[in-house]
Amino acid sequence: MTKTPDYSILDCLLEGCQIIGFDFRYLYLNDAAVKQARKSKEELLGRTMTEVYPGIETTPMFSVLKECLNERKSAELENEFAFPDGQAGWFLLKMHPVPEGVFILSLDISAHKQAKIDLQHCLQQMSALYAIDRAILATKNLSLLCQSMLMQIVSVLRVDAAAILLFEPQSGELEFAAGHGFFTSKIEKTRFRIGQGHLGRAALERRTLFIPHLHKDVFLRASLIEHERFVSYLATPLISQEQLIGVLEVFTRSPLSPDSNWVAFFEALGRQVAMGLDSIQTSQELRRALLDLTLSYDLTIEGWSKALDLRDHDTEGHTVRVTEMTVLLAQMANVQKNEIVHVRRGALLHDIGKMGVPDAILLKPDKLTDDEWEIMRKHPVYAYEWLSPIEYLKPALAIPYSHHEKWDGTGYPQGLKGEQIPLPARLFAVVDVWDALSHDCPYRKAWSQERAAKYIREQAGKHFDPNVVGLFLQLLEREEPTAG
Repeated sequence: MTKTPDYSILDCLLEGCQIIGFDFRYLYLNDAAVKQARKSKEELLGRTMTEVYPGIETTPMFSVLKECLNERKSAELENEFAFPDGQAGWFLLKMHPVPEGVFILSLDISAHKQAKIDLQHCLQQMSALYAIDRAILATKNLSLLCQSMLMQIVSVLRVDAAAILLFEPQSGELEFAAGHGFFTSKIEKTRFRIGQGHLGRAALERRTLFIPHLHKDVFLRASLIEHERFVSYLATPLISQEQLIGVLEVFTRSPLSPDSNWVAFFEALGRQVAMGLDSIQTSQELRRALLDLTLSYDLTIEGWSKALDLRDHDTEGHTVRVTEMTVLLAQMANVQKNEIVHVRRGALLHDIGKMGVPDAILLKPDKLTDDEWEIMRKHPVYAYEWLSPIEYLKPALAIPYSHHEKWDGTGYPQGLKGEQIPLPARLFAVVDVWDALSHDCPYRKAWSQERAAKYIREQAGKHFDPNVVGLFLQLLEREEPTAG
C-alpha cells in the first residue's frame, strides 16, 4: 500500500505551496497559497482549477501546467493572474512533478512588477520632458514648437488630442494656437474670454480643471464634443514668471480616471510648455528655464538612487559615497569638466538595473545560487535597455552598463578587456569594490582600510586598471576615507 506523503512541513513556509493532481484538482495548499488565491481552503481543496476559476484553461499558465503533468518535467514562469474582484497580481511559479501530479511553489512578485512599471513610466516621462526641452532649444518658430510639444504630450499622457490656447493681453482672450489629434478643424475656432467656460476658468483661477464626463456637463463647445466624440477633459493654465501665457487642454475619447501622479505630471508638462513659449520672446529666461530643468533632472536621478538604497537596506548610503569618491577620482584622472557631470549621473544610476531583479534574489541574506547569480548579472543589461532610449542619459551609460567589466576580460556583461572598458567604468569599479569591502554586508563584516587597500593593489591588472589603482591609492592617502 502506497503511503500518502506528509506535506505538513510546508504549512509554515511564507511562499505559496500547492499540489495539483492529474485531473487539475487542488490536493494540497499551505496557508500562504490560500492567501494568494484569495479564497478559503474549503473553496479550493478537492475542486478542479476550472471549477474554481472558470476560463483558466485558456491561459498560458494552464498550458504550461498541462505540459508539466503530461510530460513530467519542471517549468518556471511569471504569471499575471486576474482575480474575480477585478484586481490582478503577478506570481513567479516554479512547477515540479511529484507522484500525485505537480508541486507548485508560488512567489508574489506584484510589488516588484509594479516597481518596474513605475520605473518605466518615470523613464517615459523623463524622455518626454527631455524631448520638449530639445524642441525648445531647436526652434524659435511658435507654430513648430507648439506642434512638437503637443505630439509629445499626447504620446506620454496617452490622451487622444491636445491643444494650446494663447492669452492675448490686449483683447483679454484665449485664442487657439495649435492642436494635435483632432478629427476636424472645429478646435481652431476656439476663442474664449478669461473666466468663460472651463477653459477660461482654468486661466482665471490658475488651477487645473478635470471634467470626467463631458456629456453630463455644460460644455460651451458642444459641437466640438459631438463631432470629436470626446468623453473626458482636462485644462491647466500655462504660467511663466507669474504671467499667464495661455492654457493647455487635453481630451480623451474614452473615460479617464487620472490619479494624483498623472495630474501632477500633466501640470509639470504645462509648466514646461509655458517656459518654452515664453522663451521665444526672452532668450535669457530660456537659459534660466533650461538650468532649472537640468537641476530637476538631476534631482530625479538622485531620487531614483535613494529609492534603490532604501530598497536594499544593507547598502543604504552606498550610492552617495561611491558617487562622491568617483567624482574625485575622475578629477584626478583629468576627465574633462563637461564630462564630470555624466560620471556623477552614471555613478548615481550604477545599480538602476537592479530594479529588474526580484526581491527574493536582491534581498537574499545568504549567498546566491548559480541560477540566482545569472539573474543578478543581468542588471547592467537592464540598465542599458532602460536608459539608452533617453538622449539625456546616454553619455552617463558607461558606468551602469560596464562597471562589472574586468581589466583581464573576465567581467560581464560584454567581457570587455583593458581599455575597451570605458574610463568612467574603470574608475568606478575600484571605488565600488573599495566601498563594498569597507562596509558591513549581510554575509561579511567590514574589512579594515589596510586589508581593503591590499586587496585593491593585488587586483591591479586583474580586476582593475593598474593606472586607476595608482590614482585611487593616492586618493586614499589624500582623503583618508573611513570604513563603516
